[in-house]
Amino acid sequence: MNESRPLVVVPCDVKPIGLHPYHVVGEKYIEAVAHGANCTPVLLPALGSGRDLASMIDDVDFRDLLRNFDGVFLTGSASNVDPSHYQTERTFPDDQLDHQRDETTLDLIRTAVAEGIPLLAVCRGIQEVNVAYGGTLHQSVHSVGRFMDHRENRAQPRGQQYEPKHKVQLTDGGVLRGLHGGETVAVNSLHGQGIDRLGDGLTIEATAPDGLVEAVSIDAAHTFAVGVQWHPEWQHWQDKFSSTIFTTFGDAVRERAKQRRTG
Repeated sequence: MNESRPLVVVPCDVKPIGLHPYHVVGEKYIEAVAHGANCTPVLLPALGSGRDLASMIDDVDFRDLLRNFDGVFLTGSASNVDPSHYQTERTFPDDQLDHQRDETTLDLIRTAVAEGIPLLAVCRGIQEVNVAYGGTLHQSVHSVGRFMDHRENRAQPRGQQYEPKHKVQLTDGGVLRGLHGGETVAVNSLHGQGIDRLGDGLTIEATAPDGLVEAVSIDAAHTFAVGVQWHPEWQHWQDKFSSTIFTTFGDAVRERAKQRRTG
């Protein structure tokens, strides 16, 4: 009998489709967890308060919720973390917010790390990790002055948008440096926001040529817990480093599942 694949929590975005809000996750993220990490993705509704949903967060014990899961994967999104979570005035429109996801993921991150659950965060996900640990974000990286424009060209076909944009410098002795082996690697980094003040207890794993933080790890984690600003989920099977990231995450998830079964 084949051993069942471990379960990975994937929090949803809340997006309007027609007249109604829907809880959704992009297919490329689901596919990467299922086939890149070889785990079973389980979509978690965004449980915060919304237009048609009273807040259920007060009724959720994240420690209890995570008891039956062995990994957390935080996806990218077109939405941004509400700057009120890092005590800053917002400079972008209301329609770029997703309060329900914010209210779900920030506590989920801290709980997962405290419980020794592997975590991989992509794009918006790394920004959530930074805010969850007290950091702040540049709300418009390209407007800061010392950074290049990291946004995608929306006029291009999707495949071109996700081509490698620049190299990142991997931190010597870091988790990602250990996975890649080399000092630099080209990544498909496309985003409008980025890390400003680094969160407490986070270590920089990679930086862009302009100095912007592109990856972090969580010091308090007892297992794999990494966030990247780029998109390793995109056609991960065609990129060795992307495949390695998901394989390593999946291995950590399986180890956690094994420990939970035998512990």
